[in-house]
Amino acid sequence: MTTDTAVHTGRRALGPFPPAAPRNPDAPHVTAATIEVDAAEIEGPLARIWESFGYDEFNWTYMPTGKRLLQTFADFSGAGYFVRPHYMYCSGSGFGIPHWSSGNVYHEDADGNPYYDFTLLDQAYDAIVGAGHHLLVELGFTPRDLLPPEAAELTVVPSPTAYTNYEAGAWGYPPKDYEKWAGLISATVRHCIDRYGEAEVKTWLWELWNEPDIDYWRGTLDQYNELYTATVQAIRAVLPEAKVGGPAVTSGGLNFLQGFLDYTSRRGEPLDFISYHTKGCHFPTRDYRPFAEPAAEQLSPSSTKMLYDLREFNRLIGSYDAYAELPVIVDECDAAVPAHFGRYDNRNYSFQNTEYYPVFQAKLMKKILDLNATEPAQVAYATSWSFYFEAERYFEGTRSFLTAGGVEKPFLNAYRMLSLLGQDRLRTTSDAAWQVSELEGTDGSSMPEEVDALASRSEDGSVAVLVWRHIDDQYQTSPDLTPVNLTLRNLAAGSYRLRHLRIDADHSNAFTVWQGLGSPQDPTAEQLATIKSRQGLEEFEPERSLTVDGEVSLEVSLPLPSASLLILEPSS
Repeated sequence: MTTDTAVHTGRRALGPFPPAAPRNPDAPHVTAATIEVDAAEIEGPLARIWESFGYDEFNWTYMPTGKRLLQTFADFSGAGYFVRPHYMYCSGSGFGIPHWSSGNVYHEDADGNPYYDFTLLDQAYDAIVGAGHHLLVELGFTPRDLLPPEAAELTVVPSPTAYTNYEAGAWGYPPKDYEKWAGLISATVRHCIDRYGEAEVKTWLWELWNEPDIDYWRGTLDQYNELYTATVQAIRAVLPEAKVGGPAVTSGGLNFLQGFLDYTSRRGEPLDFISYHTKGCHFPTRDYRPFAEPAAEQLSPSSTKMLYDLREFNRLIGSYDAYAELPVIVDECDAAVPAHFGRYDNRNYSFQNTEYYPVFQAKLMKKILDLNATEPAQVAYATSWSFYFEAERYFEGTRSFLTAGGVEKPFLNAYRMLSLLGQDRLRTTSDAAWQVSELEGTDGSSMPEEVDALASRSEDGSVAVLVWRHIDDQYQTSPDLTPVNLTLRNLAAGSYRLRHLRIDADHSNAFTVWQGLGSPQDPTAEQLATIKSRQGLEEFEPERSLTVDGEVSLEVSLPLPSASLLILEPSS
């Protein structure tokens, strides 16, 4: 077997996008915006596409901080997220470090007979299911005892952090024995049913591998397809109603995905969902500059690039009649890669600490919903590859919901805002919004400054409008507030309570509070309490009462970047 991943099929970048969005200091600002919401025109159910996250560090799932974070999501959302950890089958000590972990499930005795140890898997899955969430089971990677002989070809420079070639990537080779692999799969499904019940496990998504178009998979497309067949047969033999899918390729893996779909469609292989990934940028990383210096080049993520990826992948999926209506899972959908790099590697990762990131994420979710309305294939979930990191400095700048000390970053408040939206999506227009139709003929430019909104209605008649001002340039600011006239029409007449929640530099932002205290890396108990007191979603103005006779206009002033959530609740 060759270790050359190019044997899969040719990788290719989609569209004319650079690795990261460069600055345009002269980009025009939005000086005013008008938004209209029709409370009587429901466009359909508001798909909760954001209710999924994943991460590399499987073993941090059951750490005290990990368990508390899982519970936090359950508490504010009132619903179960799909959670997708890496490395469940990797052999190892169970000691997690950034970008590496291990479930240590599979073993063979001296005669080559398999046996299993689910100790670590149980701890992780107990934490996820115990908090009310569901598993997006990423079935990977190859256990040490299933490595093929050619895995020895992978050589590494010995060092204290690379124990063997196994940790360095030999786990990416196809298993040497597909029957033993299938036995592992069957045993896992059976064990999970015994522990969590068939009804719960039926809700799970079972996905083979991760990013097999790059060196996570050191085999060929044909070998992956063969392993998919063996894996699905093993799952369905235990749980015939299990939801199975893949192949979780990167944004360069469109050709690999097509080869996989050709294979499954030709053979009639079970396929319940299709998955792939997109990233908004890849900065030149680890530039080893003094920490006080700015980035060598000021760069930002591009939401336009991510949406273009989604459109191209979904158009390919939609070209297969049998697959056009299958759920699409973008189970790594992130502004930047890799997750464990932060501002000390490259100052451009600083946006992951600030109000820029939650507003970016809210905007992205809305635009994905807009794409769903225009393309045959539909995104069911857009997974954020974020969790937390053990042993970080305060506001390290990694892609995470928490920083050191268990402090919640502004990013988490985007998900709090999204969780407060109602069940039905309302027709909404903005005269300052970027439209997904602008992907046609794109020149690779990132999204310009816009003011846009996502509105919903709940069963009790509450109307929520999430409105933002944002540009795909973390360095672009403005001293001027943008006035937004928000008009809601066809509301039921009566009295309402108006709540106004805000994310910006001064609200829902533990990072700026920490900065205001002098950016302490060893905060006192009093300082830490002050920081945490400002980490949640905050009101922009006191709640007030309104009397509505069918229509109401509200004035909102937005700094750059910012997001406001306005909720009108009928008074009892």
